[in-house]
Amino acid sequence: MFSFLSIEQYHEQLRLQATSCTAAVTHYLAQIEEHKNLNAYVAVYAKEAVEKAAQLDKKRMEGEPLKALHGVVIAIKDVMAYKNHRLTAASKILENFESIYSATAIEKLEAADAIIIGNCNCDEFAMGSSNENSYYGPVLNAIDNSKVPGGSSGGSAVAVQAGLCMVSLGSDTGGSVRQPADFCGIIGLKPTYGRISRYGLIAYASSFDQIGIFSQTIPDTALVLQTISGSDEYDSTALKTPLSQSSDKTNQEDKKYSICYFKEALNHPSLDEQIKKQILSFIEKLKAAGHQIKAIDFELLEYIVPTYYVLTTAEASSNLSRYDGVRFGHRTKDNVKNLTAFYSKTRTEGFGKEVQRRIMLGTFVLSTGYYDAYYSKAQQVRRLLVDKTSLLFKDFDAIIMPTVPTTAFPIGEKSNDPIAMYLADIYTVFANLTGVPAISIPLFKHSNGLPFGLQIMTAQEDELTLLQFSELLLQQFDC
Repeated sequence: MFSFLSIEQYHEQLRLQATSCTAAVTHYLAQIEEHKNLNAYVAVYAKEAVEKAAQLDKKRMEGEPLKALHGVVIAIKDVMAYKNHRLTAASKILENFESIYSATAIEKLEAADAIIIGNCNCDEFAMGSSNENSYYGPVLNAIDNSKVPGGSSGGSAVAVQAGLCMVSLGSDTGGSVRQPADFCGIIGLKPTYGRISRYGLIAYASSFDQIGIFSQTIPDTALVLQTISGSDEYDSTALKTPLSQSSDKTNQEDKKYSICYFKEALNHPSLDEQIKKQILSFIEKLKAAGHQIKAIDFELLEYIVPTYYVLTTAEASSNLSRYDGVRFGHRTKDNVKNLTAFYSKTRTEGFGKEVQRRIMLGTFVLSTGYYDAYYSKAQQVRRLLVDKTSLLFKDFDAIIMPTVPTTAFPIGEKSNDPIAMYLADIYTVFANLTGVPAISIPLFKHSNGLPFGLQIMTAQEDELTLLQFSELLLQQFDC
């Protein structure tokens, strides 16, 4: 029977001929079929995956060396272009659309001999925190099917959580990788803005969007990140500096880190008391282990969520204007009198309520008379956040805080209260506003039986410290 612990272990089993890529793909296809009720996938590429596995097995038997992701079974979020495959962003407006090219990240996966097994469900156009805003219906949390898995990358998170693939890719605009990772009890990484090319990623808010990674281990996360990151002539915002690598992991085990946390974050009224208590207890463990921990005042915390939603909805209003029913996707069948009525009817039918809400909000903050009052002020707050964060990382290696104020909530609980849903992003949007790398690691368990994580952030382009510190915590602390 096939089992998966890590990519390293899997590759060793392949070298020993104890398993095969075909066996791995067969196993995951069976698991996907068995857990269809979770609604994690919107498309499964069974035939292609089996054929690719057979080709890789043949190449390996002929003595070809294994590439970085040889035979690694990966799922991708339904916002990433994969040539000649359906790409809908979980929206009716893109119903039956097929991509004519592949995203740079997908091309790098294929070049490293990964096997892409399917497209994962998500909130429509990556707008949501529960994966309930999907044209394909909600995704269920595998731990408790009555709970949400988080969003917007809920399908990608559940695919890893439930063992329906080895690793998966999501996108993170304001926490859409870290929040579902927290709810599902797995690892979720958002790299530095620009670390992974956004070419081929359907845009929600272009200055915030970043492809992220779900996995069960830090080494797997690091390997996938190393494989798909890098400069790209098709994305001017992609970082040209290479990702740092550790030359000696052993020495890192004894390193003592300088860490800070925001007083306002742990004293916020929205934070669950048990989450607060366990994180404070964990801070004491870190101090006892010799790490330097300091609580600092961060008076801008209350401005983070409104700043994020003003800026992202403004960018979404612009980015989603291209979906008009003329060139591709859904087109209204009703008789209309003019082009304006045609656009209005098509977009009303094609976009879900949450997407409509954000487009309208973004259009409002960009409108004459309100631009300076909202959009310009939000940009000023963003600059203050970036400057203040840069100063913090001159004194500290990392910032820690909760990932989400609560554990996974029941399906439908916040569907009619968008403000409550938005406020749940209070801890995650900070990293997107400032562009720093951030990760959620599964360290804790609530008395309600659900997992929750710790969020860690480091300076821009310093994923190495982020991953090393995360691995140390997972290895040395059992909470």
